[in-house]
Amino acid sequence: PIDVVKTRMQSNPAKYKQFLPSTATIIREEGASTLVKGLGPTLVGYGVEGALKFGIYEVTKPLVVLAFKGLNERLAKRPGGGVHGLGPIPFLIASIMAGAAAALVLVPMESVRIRMVTDPEFEGVSLWGGLTKLVDEAGLGRTLTVGLGAMLAKQIPYTFGKQVSFDVIAKCLYRILNAPRAAAVTLAESLSESVGPEFVKWAVSVLSAMVASVMACLLSQPGDVILTETYKGGDECDGDDGAPAEPVIEEGCVLPGERSLGEVSAAIYSRRKDRGPARALSGFFVGLQARFVHVGMIITSQLVIYDLVKQFLGLPATGSH
Repeated sequence: PIDVVKTRMQSNPAKYKQFLPSTATIIREEGASTLVKGLGPTLVGYGVEGALKFGIYEVTKPLVVLAFKGLNERLAKRPGGGVHGLGPIPFLIASIMAGAAAALVLVPMESVRIRMVTDPEFEGVSLWGGLTKLVDEAGLGRTLTVGLGAMLAKQIPYTFGKQVSFDVIAKCLYRILNAPRAAAVTLAESLSESVGPEFVKWAVSVLSAMVASVMACLLSQPGDVILTETYKGGDECDGDDGAPAEPVIEEGCVLPGERSLGEVSAAIYSRRKDRGPARALSGFFVGLQARFVHVGMIITSQLVIYDLVKQFLGLPATGSH
């Protein structure tokens, strides 16, 4: 439901300005069932995407670290290089690979979801029906790849904001907890005695996940707005009352996904450029409040559960090794 409201705010900012009033407007005009539009593509698309993203990231991370082992050791030995060498750069590379792979899977699913939420022609269609309409409209190849640049603009920052931030912050917290103190006992050992070692690991996971959710949301917000603008339907030519809506391209009507990444970005920027550069750039952060709630809850719960499952399977907690 939060994602539906956020998508409406991004696709029609003139009508949907604030999160709660927008939610009330959607329920009043279209009914509460509108808030579950696009559920099928969301479940299938993000289910597969999540498996790929976490799986590829965890598999490629040690491989990238191993590939850069020699360079990392040389950098660590240089004056001022410290003991960390390349730092989180191998994690960034692994996250880019994982985000790119996940984007390929998400392109058709996110295209269907956004059309279901924004395009009256997709009213009441199923996931399969929506995919069929897209194929009839643009062809199979284009359906699988249209808007890939926009998807990469969202997914790559989102993935390294989530995965790398979680790894780095958790590692920093464990470094603080395990740092030598004047007393013989470290902070981690002291806390473990009072609240238990499992609670300490859980607290580190939660704190790291919360910060990672904020980082991922901020880094991927412009890409999310670009993605909605790329795939949205129904108002490129006509508004709700048959009059021209806010035009995105002066030449006239275009099918969703036909514009390039640069054209979409220019369209978003141009809507507020008469109010100055700062206001124009703010167009890339429309729906940020709704997305903080939406993405914050998803990422925090996702990363905490993921870390708990890793520990349940006998693997070390993220950042603890």
